[in-house]
Amino acid sequence: MCYELTTAFGGTEAVIDDNCGITKFYAIASTLSEHLHIKFMNQVDDADTLDWDFKYKDHFLTLHYNIFNGVSIFPQQVAKKDNVVMEVAHFLEERAF
Repeated sequence: MCYELTTAFGGTEAVIDDNCGITKFYAIASTLSEHLHIKFMNQVDDADTLDWDFKYKDHFLTLHYNIFNGVSIFPQQVAKKDNVVMEVAHFLEERAF
């Protein structure tokens, strides 16, 4: 399951799974690292939220997890007419977690 939301700033947020545990977040991070050669540059781990920043095709994105909202990906800056967030989301959607 994957769907697209528009952030308050006009960017695209891809919800990968809105009802999952932290194990799925780690599986997604591992998949991005192994298959797309993503290197996470900044990892902020709080009690109920994880935000891991990475660069993909010259765009800075965040892999986000929250115990209430699940896993999503969103851009750190709004890029007009660029579907890089959904490109990563569709890549993940093709894999079974």
